[in-house]
Amino acid sequence: MKYDNKPLADPLLVLREEFDDWAILFDPDTGDSFGLNPVSVFIFKHLDGRHTLQSIMTELLDKCEDAPDDAEQYVRDFIDDLVERGFAGYALGAEVNAL
Repeated sequence: MKYDNKPLADPLLVLREEFDDWAILFDPDTGDSFGLNPVSVFIFKHLDGRHTLQSIMTELLDKCEDAPDDAEQYVRDFIDDLVERGFAGYALGAEVNAL
């Protein structure tokens, strides 16, 4: 993923947040579901086609204490995994601005 790309979550996915800030990400088309920890939930919610990796990292580091030095690589890997699974893609400029 390039720094200026703006990841966009598949709008058909269902994110069900639980009382403990964890969540289940469900794909109704395939029946696949995945547990997400609170940091992954935060990242997933920012996959709105308006945030770059850098802007997600800036907000994440403001919210999280004691983030590891390689946190950006973890975030990049998580987003890349979502893209590979077809759970996210990348926004095209004018499309997102119209939302």
